[in-house]
Amino acid sequence: MIELPEATVLAGQINQTVTGKRIKKVTANQSPHKFAWYTGDPAAYHARLVGKTIHAAAASAGEVEIQVDGMRLILGAALRYYDAGEKLPPKHQLLVEIEGGGALVATIQMWGCLFCVGEGEEVGFADYRLGRERPSPLTAAFDRPYFDDLIRESSGSLSAKAFLATEQRIPGLGNGVLQDILWTARIHPKRKMETLSGGETGQLYQAVKTVLQAMVNQGGRDTERDLYGRVGGYRTILSKNTVGTPCPVCGTIIKKEAYLGGSIYFCEGCQK
Repeated sequence: MIELPEATVLAGQINQTVTGKRIKKVTANQSPHKFAWYTGDPAAYHARLVGKTIHAAAASAGEVEIQVDGMRLILGAALRYYDAGEKLPPKHQLLVEIEGGGALVATIQMWGCLFCVGEGEEVGFADYRLGRERPSPLTAAFDRPYFDDLIRESSGSLSAKAFLATEQRIPGLGNGVLQDILWTARIHPKRKMETLSGGETGQLYQAVKTVLQAMVNQGGRDTERDLYGRVGGYRTILSKNTVGTPCPVCGTIIKKEAYLGGSIYFCEGCQK
């Protein structure tokens, strides 16, 4: 999967690179992956897309949605663009070759979607629907009253990590981006939401808004790559890149633990 900052960056780069170009060939599921999800038969993707023109791409939750002449490609996977003549990777879950040269390649790392649907066709995937029913945290609709309602509607016994990153409560916010959000708000990932004061709730809301926007503005995180294979410009404070190093604020060594089916990174000095 990808998360909202990277999906936003990728969508913008796709618009700059392949918009207006026609699809020459599509290869889907060449390298089968247990957690790669397609709509219908992947072998039919070529017939559905060949000869069609690529239109605008947009980030939608944790996916990039590309309009293609009456069709939609919904991609929740790592994406790379290769110029004509560049060597393509031997393994991939979706390869879209462009007339005149160039190719868009999608590869699944842990899990992700590679949907090809016609306009008006339903996507039978609950997370996809939820991610589009709820406002993006990058928009004005995701305001403080809305955030407070999310907290009231959820169980107070949820940890901060579970509140932020499960059930598509906040579209596109996953386990990767939540680490710096919680550090910025000075809230431990295991902290129960019912123990937060009004001031801490406000800090968390501001952190969601500002950290995600900073990640977008700086071209994604330095743990991820953009459409051209470049590492993002946002320097993560808590990530695989910084575990075992001193916190930039208090000097406490950044720790990593397994929690709720994934890893958490935290500073015991800043996040009690």
